[in-house]
Amino acid sequence: MRMMVLFDLPVKTKIQRRVATKFRNFLLKDGYFMFQYSVYCRVCNGIDDVERHRARLFDNKPENGCIRLLVMTEKQFERMDVIVGDYVKYENDEPTELSVF
Repeated sequence: MRMMVLFDLPVKTKIQRRVATKFRNFLLKDGYFMFQYSVYCRVCNGIDDVERHRARLFDNKPENGCIRLLVMTEKQFERMDVIVGDYVKYENDEPTELSVF
């Protein structure tokens, strides 16, 4: 099974940034890996393992912000589509001067 933690924590003040960093560090130490920004994922061996890590999430949750937990099977995780758009080339991507070495 997979556990996916999605979170949105306030980071406007120094204290809020410290709390958000502490939560991210907890996730990393607890075996999660960064899937995307503010989305962390880990593999669990069954429902008992999921419940244990769910309780750990509740014990380490910050006071403010929103944390969501999504639990899915490996089969469901494998069926995830990854949709990536084309790279858009902007005018400023090309150098305006020619450098010859």
